[in-house]
Amino acid sequence: MSDIVSLLGKELVDGKKQKISTSSVVESSKVIGLYFSAHWCPPCRMFTPMLKTFYNTYKSSEKLEIIFISSDQDVTQWQEYFSEMPWIALPYEDRAMKEKLSKTFDVRGIPTLIFLDAETGDIISLNGREVVHKHQPGQAFPWNEK
Repeated sequence: MSDIVSLLGKELVDGKKQKISTSSVVESSKVIGLYFSAHWCPPCRMFTPMLKTFYNTYKSSEKLEIIFISSDQDVTQWQEYFSEMPWIALPYEDRAMKEKLSKTFDVRGIPTLIFLDAETGDIISLNGREVVHKHQPGQAFPWNEK
């Protein structure tokens, strides 16, 4: 767990822009999805509704949490886009952490979705978009790449 906390920092924000501790998110989750996306990105805008459906399906039963990591150009764009999402986010102001995460996971384009094991911090999938696109109800979750 401490691996993910050190990776993401101590605080995230919910949809009401209230701070929440990263450790509490990790402790209550089995799978963490890191969603690199932006308001200005048409493929992101098309993928987000699909991810919402996926998230709402698995949030409770599989203890899934998604964390929005924004590539928006300003806080207004971030706020507008984040208001459409049912999950939590890295605070927009933490641009250094966003850059660190992008480098850590070699994010070269958006949207990018990475699934991590919340307990160990191990990567489950570097291609979470494909996981969501190929998702079939009844399949075993979380579709490890191994």
